Amino acid sequence: MSALSLGDSAPDFTLRDQFGQDITLSSFRGRKAVVVFFYPYAFSGVCTGEMAGIRDRLAEFMTFDTEVLAISCDPVYSLRAFADQDGLNFPLLSDFWPHGEVSRAYGVFDAKKGCPRRSSYVVDKEGLVRWSLHNAMPEGRDLDEHLQQLLAVA
Repeated sequence: MSALSLGDSAPDFTLRDQFGQDITLSSFRGRKAVVVFFYPYAFSGVCTGEMAGIRDRLAEFMTFDTEVLAISCDPVYSLRAFADQDGLNFPLLSDFWPHGEVSRAYGVFDAKKGCPRRSSYVVDKEGLVRWSLHNAMPEGRDLDEHLQQLLAVA
């Protein structure tokens, strides 16, 4: 499946967060825009930096009435340890089983690596994709630029 196009309906999902709570994308419809970050692996160097960057700027997203959801194929227990270690205070969702089902629905699953490609989507209050970026390597200045673009759209 290919990545979603702007204006497409974002595939709905229900995934467990690092606390074992179910989070459903459509529960935000009519209330909040949602920034959905797909990242390959908890505890990896680039992903740790990316999630820390989101954590550090979380207040800017919330100011714009936007929810932030980060998705990887890591199990819930790994996500809890990752969140606790790095002070990540936003939902980290597990697309562990069926393995990569949500990542596949968004067209970002890398079957050879068994994880999502680094991708971001902004889903508006009506559930439509309004912005996306794929295969970015947001390190340092690039991460800041990436987050600025998201903030402008969200």
